Amino acid sequence: MPVQPLRIISPVYVTFSQSLPMAATNISRKTFNRSNHFPEPGSHAERTLFDEIQRGMRIQFEQIFPDKLAERTVVIIPSLTLDIEILSKVKGAVHYEERLLCMLMLLRMPQTKLIYITSVPIPEVIIDYYLNLLPGITGLHARKRLTMLSCFDASTKPLTQKILDRPRLMESIRQNIINTETAHLTCFNITPLEKTLAVQLGIPLFGTDPDKFYEGSKSGGRKTFRESGVNLPDGYEDLHSKEDVIRSLASLKRKSPDLRKVVVKINEGFSGEGNAIYRYPNVPVDEMLEENLSKSFSQHINTVAKDLSEAMFFEKFNSMGGIVEVFLDGEIKMSPSVQCVINPDNSIDIVSTHDQLLGGDDGQIFMGAIFPADEIYGVTLAAEGRKIAKTLAEKGAMGRFAIDFISVKQDDDTWKHYAIEINLRKGGTTHPFLMLQFLTNGKYNAETGEFITASGNKRFYFASDNVISDQYKGITPGDLMDIAMFHSLMYDGTTQEGVMFHLVGALSEFGKLGLVCIGSTHERAKSFYERAIEVMDAESAG
Repeated sequence: MPVQPLRIISPVYVTFSQSLPMAATNISRKTFNRSNHFPEPGSHAERTLFDEIQRGMRIQFEQIFPDKLAERTVVIIPSLTLDIEILSKVKGAVHYEERLLCMLMLLRMPQTKLIYITSVPIPEVIIDYYLNLLPGITGLHARKRLTMLSCFDASTKPLTQKILDRPRLMESIRQNIINTETAHLTCFNITPLEKTLAVQLGIPLFGTDPDKFYEGSKSGGRKTFRESGVNLPDGYEDLHSKEDVIRSLASLKRKSPDLRKVVVKINEGFSGEGNAIYRYPNVPVDEMLEENLSKSFSQHINTVAKDLSEAMFFEKFNSMGGIVEVFLDGEIKMSPSVQCVINPDNSIDIVSTHDQLLGGDDGQIFMGAIFPADEIYGVTLAAEGRKIAKTLAEKGAMGRFAIDFISVKQDDDTWKHYAIEINLRKGGTTHPFLMLQFLTNGKYNAETGEFITASGNKRFYFASDNVISDQYKGITPGDLMDIAMFHSLMYDGTTQEGVMFHLVGALSEFGKLGLVCIGSTHERAKSFYERAIEVMDAESAG
């Protein structure tokens, strides 16, 4: 007798009292039955269905988002859907999926349900750690409304692809969505894969349609900066070959003969790992300049990612495109960023500013951030960010994103801000800020450059994704919790100060974790960080 395959149970939908108009979201339930075929990914039919589903996002924004007691389901996909070779250069990349655990703080709203999907299971001790940070909600109550699902796949394949490749996992997600009309999808970054996932789950996506992905690329960003009327480094975009790069290098040198250094960036680089630094040789600026630069090119370019060869870098550059721009010099310069949200009604929120901590030989790798950005220029920085956000909103962008700047102090003690990059996705400053916001019920005021808690107090933090040491290897998540409690490093809800940990899953194997250190002043936040490092070093010493 032939073996009969196990049948997956059809989706069951428990519909609560309806508060949303049906017109915009009335997509037939039969769409989600596995016996029907979904539109081909990338097809016109998929785009049409995606646009129809997306109309529900504005309705939810207007009717669900403002109501803390509303029933809702948030499906969280911490998807670093990025180039595999570039992402593989980031130590413990699979554990970066833990960064969106900050969104577990949404469970402070008593009728909110979360579904969180990862490549590999997250240890229960880490989940327990986050749930015990929740203000006003017991861990047990929150845990009943949290569904953790895993692909059990640690490969470098994008998380969203892993999910789409697993029909039983897809079915589990559908069955855990209480009501598609009050559910939405949130992701770390959005590509055609996340678009396909939204269509196959039948819920809107809070983020920019990946058809507009170019607007968040290095090339698209430079065009947006010009349209917004903000400063940007001199350079060229929409380049697609080494020859394009060399021509651009020669052109920049002719315009500025004293120019010493430029940055070459792949359009889809991540955390600086898709960048390279070119240092000009001592050659005459004459009609032979381009030829001379070409002959010695390989001796003068260095990729930021140490084990990314020039050949592989340009293989990526040729396929993705990229830019060349002047490396900005200045006796005093900073690397701040502005975080924005474009809402479904096209309104704009400037949610935070940060001074970024950059590492590597040429300061190209994101290491961490100080919040808020320096009061000397934080307000003017936010104003520049708003100009760019307005342009992006007109182009159809939506959701949370960040804009990176280089700010150079001028002779008259003012600061000049140069926009250098748009990250049309969540980023390294997203989770620290969301943790602070959720834990204190506070808000950043872009007009004053201050974060004020619900109780009227200022708060600051010092955060890093790159606390790393070989001697930390072997410390398990449980060990870390024991260490933190013994040394009083835990965040204290009564004082709204202390240390919060993330990337905890990367600690034992890679000796790497993240810290968010909250204090009543910048100095106090930094002192929490220094204390945490001191404790970690002492506890892991041989």
